[in-house]
Amino acid sequence: ELIGGVDPAEDLIRAALEAGKPVVTGNKELLANHGAELFKAAEAAGVDLLFEAAVAGGIPIIRPLRESLAGERITRVMGIVNGTTNYILTRMTEGGATYADALAEAQSLGYAEADPTADVEGFDAGAKGAIIASIAFGASVTASDVHHEGITGVTPLDIDFAARMGYVIKLLAVAEQHDDGSIGVRVHPAMVPTDHPLAAVRESFNAVFVEGASVGDLMFYGRGAGGDPTASAILGDVIDAAINRRKGSHASVGQLSTARIRPIDDVESAFYLNLEVVDRPGVLAQVATAFGENGVSIRSMEQEGMGAEARLIFITHRAREAAVRATLAALDRLDAVDRIRSVMRVVSDS
Repeated sequence: ELIGGVDPAEDLIRAALEAGKPVVTGNKELLANHGAELFKAAEAAGVDLLFEAAVAGGIPIIRPLRESLAGERITRVMGIVNGTTNYILTRMTEGGATYADALAEAQSLGYAEADPTADVEGFDAGAKGAIIASIAFGASVTASDVHHEGITGVTPLDIDFAARMGYVIKLLAVAEQHDDGSIGVRVHPAMVPTDHPLAAVRESFNAVFVEGASVGDLMFYGRGAGGDPTASAILGDVIDAAINRRKGSHASVGQLSTARIRPIDDVESAFYLNLEVVDRPGVLAQVATAFGENGVSIRSMEQEGMGAEARLIFITHRAREAAVRATLAALDRLDAVDRIRSVMRVVSDS
């Protein structure tokens, strides 16, 4: 099944499963919204429902999560799982292009659709993130559980400041399972340290970075889209389904539990903030107070003059989203703060 969308694909797949026929699909939208029901139907019929091509094209990630890492406690999965946005950000980073120019180039090369909303606003990556989270954590996560932020607000200035501080901006799908068992899944631009493996993923390539309690860090890298990589994943699943059918067996994702989704306000991350303020004595103290009163710790700060104004660049330690939002509201109320130019999450352990 490679027609995409929910209708009529869902009815066709369900009918095939109930008739005892194994199904191979690349339909991320369907699986991100109705995967749990279809996995249950496949299990009841004792046949395969295989979907390697639904996430990251030709990169083998679903089978390793389902089989090779079945005994591993996975804590976090971070992925560059949309080639369109990675190409756009690469052109902005390496070629100095604006967002609009990089998007137009991606469209001319066939990487971006005429209407690129699903890609650039993070919905495509969000669907893949929901599927990854479901398999990695054994819980039913749907697309509606994913927090989305796109790349349309990323500017060349953000790119330049990131590079100056040793980071590269990427659109990441992040799925985490916390100590209390709750799951947080989000898609957003993030500043990735240049020495992190994901920072080197360029152009339309994809990569999925898996962090496990025992196995440590793993990264799966390759062509995340395109006819040939997708066909490779599909054919691998067809062969797998044929072998299983011959043996009278089938693959299984197991019994998915009901996911406890952690609200975005309770998720923790480090943050980058770019403020334009009036350049006068006492302003830095006012700004620092806004951070401190809301429980956000500053890891580093830079200041540069801009005539009568100054630019303040902050990197925070890990903080709750709600605390950072409260800090932004407090900063916005300060007369000395002319503009909060940019806010972006930072990949960090501290």
